[in-house]
Amino acid sequence: MAGEPLVLVVEDEPAQREVLAYNIKAEGYQVITAEAGDEALVLVRETPPDVIVLDWMLPHVSGIEVCRQLKMGVDTARIPVIMLSARSEETDKIRGLETGADDYITKPYSVAELLARLRTQLRRVRPATVGERLDYDDIMIDLAEHRVYRQGEQLRLGPTEFRLLTAFMERPGRVWSREQLLDRVWGRDIYVDSRTVDVHVGRLRKALKAGAHGDPIRTVRGAGYALG
Repeated sequence: MAGEPLVLVVEDEPAQREVLAYNIKAEGYQVITAEAGDEALVLVRETPPDVIVLDWMLPHVSGIEVCRQLKMGVDTARIPVIMLSARSEETDKIRGLETGADDYITKPYSVAELLARLRTQLRRVRPATVGERLDYDDIMIDLAEHRVYRQGEQLRLGPTEFRLLTAFMERPGRVWSREQLLDRVWGRDIYVDSRTVDVHVGRLRKALKAGAHGDPIRTVRGAGYALG
């Protein structure tokens, strides 16, 4: 479904990978999986996830190296990484965190604990998934009430424009390509022409500028759109 957080599970053990994917899907999230480090790096660049659950011991490219490369990338540095490892020594945990992992879970672990850690990371990067309000400049989205305000005045938005604005406000300044907005707002299983994005961004701009307000959405030539 459109708007659901996307979680990448990187685990070379098939049974464990299946268990993780099943339980994360049961939480209402979308899941993609990889069984090797080099495969994970390709997937992240093709389909950026909201959170990565990453095993340390992987074939070809280790989890620690995957984490290092992602945290050095301009477009991937902010993606939270939850590192899974059988290494329980404090020095290993410190190494994982210093490499850039946002959380570290030692095997064996409970799935319930992992899901709780996952929700914590999503609350940080996708506050809309936990029903909180979003603020940017003079714009406020009340996610519980499904309402948008600018300078205290309620705006009328259609459901697609509401989802677009939510995506923009979750990551102000980020440049979204049309394809990324299609994935986030319409969903990966629905075919929509990329020009449809331009139409709905235009409608969103019109609603935001009502009352002689300025246009907060920036068009980045050849790249897409950004808020601010």
